[in-house]
Amino acid sequence: MRGNAGWGSGLLGVMIFSGSLPATRVAVVDLSPVFLTATRAVIAAGLGALFLAALRQPRPARGDLLSLATVSLGVVVGFPLLSGLALQHITSAHSIVFIGLLPLATAIFGVLRGGERPQPAFWIFSVLGAAAVAGFALDRSDGGAITGDLLMVAAVLLCGLGYAEGAALSRRIGGWQVISWALILPMPLMLAIAAATMPGNWGAVGASAWIGLFYVSVFSMMLGFVFWYRGLALGGIASVGQLQLLQPFMGLVLAWSLLGEPVAWTMVASTLVVILCVVGAKRFA
Repeated sequence: MRGNAGWGSGLLGVMIFSGSLPATRVAVVDLSPVFLTATRAVIAAGLGALFLAALRQPRPARGDLLSLATVSLGVVVGFPLLSGLALQHITSAHSIVFIGLLPLATAIFGVLRGGERPQPAFWIFSVLGAAAVAGFALDRSDGGAITGDLLMVAAVLLCGLGYAEGAALSRRIGGWQVISWALILPMPLMLAIAAATMPGNWGAVGASAWIGLFYVSVFSMMLGFVFWYRGLALGGIASVGQLQLLQPFMGLVLAWSLLGEPVAWTMVASTLVVILCVVGAKRFA
């Protein structure tokens, strides 16, 4: 029962996250990646603070502060900033395929930080999925896109660390509490950065950029994590983490339908391979 609830909650989180990169791609057209990263964190931190105060949640223990700082580094600062920078060099459709690396990164950090021990066959399917993504990146990258590819790899590694650390901590203090405190921790710094990097001409910022900022702030940075961390805590970091293999497919559909970005057959093929790998990985997690 807990496993099914974990998979259901995790799937909702993945569905929400699938819109993150297309929304970021739209936002960085008119907003700098640094401003976007800081502002989305400040907005989401404000929501988290309201939830914590309204429900009278206790402050985290001192021993949890390092874990919360790790979550902040991975999912509040690292992934949003690096992916935002990457999207200045590559399309969201291209970047979405890198999300296929997240299950492997999350599983590795789940072993290191969460104490999980998947069966050997699990790693075979996880590595196959990651290899399909890496092969796509190498085949499609050119001199101008390699910077974006490397930034996305770094973003995925930090995100996997933040996912695993947050999931382990969620078992003690709750999923939405983890992301709320992880957002509040760097809030003064994020507020200062947002103020220092504000657009010089607000009138030049289009409506689509504001919509993108709203989505990544409220949905990607807060609501998605409520479901995601609950799913990882209930169903297991390595097991439920494989649901992220569905995210590229969802994201590619959004990039094609909403942004009109071309979706090459290699993107679709790579995505199908990693989706098939989730079946094997789930069985042996």
